[in-house]
Amino acid sequence: MSIWLSLLLGFVQGATEFLPVSSSGHLAIIQQLYINATEAQLPNPLLFDIFLHLGTLTAVFIAFHKDIRDLIIAFFALFTVSGRNNEKIRPSRRMLILILIATLPVLVAAFFADTVEVLMESLYFIGGALILTGFLLFVADRIKPGRKNEKTARVSDAALVGVMQAIAVIPGLSRSGSTIWAGIMRGFDRQFAITFSFLMSIPAVLGATVLHLVKAVKEGVDFSEMFVFIPGMLVAAVVGYFAIILLKRMAAKGRFGAFAVYCVSVGVVTVILPFIID
Repeated sequence: MSIWLSLLLGFVQGATEFLPVSSSGHLAIIQQLYINATEAQLPNPLLFDIFLHLGTLTAVFIAFHKDIRDLIIAFFALFTVSGRNNEKIRPSRRMLILILIATLPVLVAAFFADTVEVLMESLYFIGGALILTGFLLFVADRIKPGRKNEKTARVSDAALVGVMQAIAVIPGLSRSGSTIWAGIMRGFDRQFAITFSFLMSIPAVLGATVLHLVKAVKEGVDFSEMFVFIPGMLVAAVVGYFAIILLKRMAAKGRFGAFAVYCVSVGVVTVILPFIID
């Protein structure tokens, strides 16, 4: 892999992991174009995927460091009597519980990992999923903002958002777009919907990264191109951070329309693409 391809994929991962346009779909499209152009698979794709996700995880930790700090404090407070009775950390403790509940459906999705890998080879499916993402964003733009937050959101709300996160492992269906849409549909405040979406992604992405690492080790890890992967990881972290900031500002004004148009446009092009490259 060239350093330029690593930087390009890092940029794509950083931008599309958080903007509601599907990182898995975009990376799969680029990989298919690369294979068609070079007649070769990307070298060490599993290891590179781990590096990219570590980059975007870093962006989440930086952008939401205060929320994550409060969640860590709330977790350790569970083991002390004074902590359990501390009213100041009650909202963070409730947020932690909601995130744990929302993470459970992803455990089920892990059993369909092989199916997801097969779907990543189908441009028709990815294009259709992108069009569906655009439709969800279009609907989200037209829903009246709710007022639910970590103090008032229900367990059932968190569970349903978690189900959408599990479904969004499908390539082309945006994880952030789907979970933010689900939160808004359940009456979440827009900023809370975004914060909850990104915080609940941490255990899911960490779990997926660990599984990929175990699989990579079993298959035999080749670290020969690690220093080419690192620049891509750094770009993913930097671009991902600014993508989060951009999304928070746009969502506060209820402006998902541009993303909806983009997803539908890319989806249509992706469906047509096989007829062009074959």
